[in-house]
Amino acid sequence: MNKNTKIYIAGHRGMVGSAIWRNLEAKGYTNIIGRTSKELDLRNQEAVNAFYKTEQPQVVIDAAARVGGILANSEYPYQFLMENMQIQNNLVDGAHNNGVEKFIFLGSSCIYPKLAPQPLTEDCLLTSSLEPTNEWYAIAKISGLKACEAINKQFGKDFVSLMPTNLYGTHDNFDLNSSHVLPAMIRKFHEAKLNDNAPVTLWGSGTPMREFLFVDDMADAVVYAFENKLPDNLYNIGTGVDITIKGLAEMIQSIVGHSGDIIWDSSKPDGTPRKLMDVSKMETAGWKAENSIKNGIIKTYDWFLKNIDSFKGVNL
Repeated sequence: MNKNTKIYIAGHRGMVGSAIWRNLEAKGYTNIIGRTSKELDLRNQEAVNAFYKTEQPQVVIDAAARVGGILANSEYPYQFLMENMQIQNNLVDGAHNNGVEKFIFLGSSCIYPKLAPQPLTEDCLLTSSLEPTNEWYAIAKISGLKACEAINKQFGKDFVSLMPTNLYGTHDNFDLNSSHVLPAMIRKFHEAKLNDNAPVTLWGSGTPMREFLFVDDMADAVVYAFENKLPDNLYNIGTGVDITIKGLAEMIQSIVGHSGDIIWDSSKPDGTPRKLMDVSKMETAGWKAENSIKNGIIKTYDWFLKNIDSFKGVNL
């Protein structure tokens, strides 16, 4: 690969895809392409194949997916299963049939069983049942990584899968109906601060433990995988450090400057008790995350404040 290698980023306007684009540009890559969902419907196999034939990318990075938190997964199980499978199947098969040299598939730590031993290692995949609150998305992502593994096994191609822990950062989704826990907390605490430090109600007990990765670190891991031939098919991407949801809430509350009460609604689901990634395999391959969670939240909140006018429904 060289600086003029043609790289297609699927989902280039999303939080992860845009971070990968910025990382590649900063490293001097000049031939990066992307398509919006209006320009190319990744659920349409014929359209994706036509795109591959016309553009002939050498590398494909699949950061495109329908994503959301517990609420969105619960309300739209069919879309989370089917649309994600359509997107990734079209991208993977189209890449295979059109001579793509390298394919990087991005998944999620939710592919691992709900009660798998902690920290989660790559070889615990498919050893027991998934977490019910996001199993539809997880099953789709498992099928995608297995498709890449099958292509490696049968055709010897460099199709690699990276499974990040919970991602957050600049360009995140702050819509309270569909966002993940960390950006939702940032918005809730910010709006409550503006509302005379009103109490903030959060789901669950606050006891589950979660690991979070700043999106710029994820982008750096993807570019590392692009620039290097990794010896295996599947790698966890994370920090290897977790925090309780209560601890996360208190950290965000402090960074935002909210001084009101936090109320925990224990009638709402907690999800998986703990989800910590074993990241030793990727560290052995030569990559390690740089940002601490506190540093990442500070950067994210700063970006939130600078872009607050663009968030739909923000109450100011």
